[in-house]
Amino acid sequence: MPSSQNARSRARERTSVLSRPEFMSLNQSLRSTSGSGPPESRGSARRAGQTKHQTSQPSEEAPDSGSKDRRESAKMPEEDCMQLNPSFKGIAINSLLAIDICLSKRMGVCSYTSSSWGGCRSIVSLLALTGHGITWIIGTIVCLTRSNTLAGQEVLVNLLLALLLDIMTVAGVQRLVKRRGPWEMTPGLLDCIAMDVYSFPAAHASRAAMVSKFLLSHLVLAVPLRILLVLWAFLVGLSRVLLGKHHLTDMVCGFALGMLHFSLMETVWLSSSTCQTLISISTLSWSPSF
Repeated sequence: MPSSQNARSRARERTSVLSRPEFMSLNQSLRSTSGSGPPESRGSARRAGQTKHQTSQPSEEAPDSGSKDRRESAKMPEEDCMQLNPSFKGIAINSLLAIDICLSKRMGVCSYTSSSWGGCRSIVSLLALTGHGITWIIGTIVCLTRSNTLAGQEVLVNLLLALLLDIMTVAGVQRLVKRRGPWEMTPGLLDCIAMDVYSFPAAHASRAAMVSKFLLSHLVLAVPLRILLVLWAFLVGLSRVLLGKHHLTDMVCGFALGMLHFSLMETVWLSSSTCQTLISISTLSWSPSF
């Protein structure tokens, strides 16, 4: 009995000590810890909840960004997208262009004086000059001033118009395509005057093909002269490839364009009376008849 009474007295002393004002905060902390666990665990739980909330937001935004990327890729044009499986047509065209560039660079043996055939550069340049537009226009005008026959003047006027058509058409196509030659070269003065600045199509080849076909159709020539005229047209087109000015495909397309110009001029051929009217207007001796 005395031991139990001592224990009860000790418990009363403890409760009386804890009920004092200076121990009130300690008493409240003990109650709170006993009811809901330690404060560190609660703080960590709050932080974990915040991090979960933050991590859940990017995961929710990820599908939105993926859908935006799909929309942008769907809106992008085909030329901006990478084609992992190109068509056979594209492969064939790229292969032919690569072969054309490789062969054209190998054939440019007179491109510079230090090239393998650099010693023949002046001769090849002189051959190319015989097919220049300025050369043919000046020569046609000189022959027209010296011609005394109506038939000769008719042929020369139509030839002059064909030359002007060839120069303007080739210059327009070159401005549209803007293809550079196999070797980086600055165009000469005559090339700039004739607007022969770019590579495709070859202006000299077009002009040589048109002139040779024109002369073969409207002049009576012997067989050796006809063969030489065809050979001259081919060598003029080839000379520009040897000088590194054009590709092989430029030369071939130039020949085709020259034949097209000849066919067009045959369709719109000017009569002798129309040619005489143009000559009178150009020499300021035309008087209209009423």
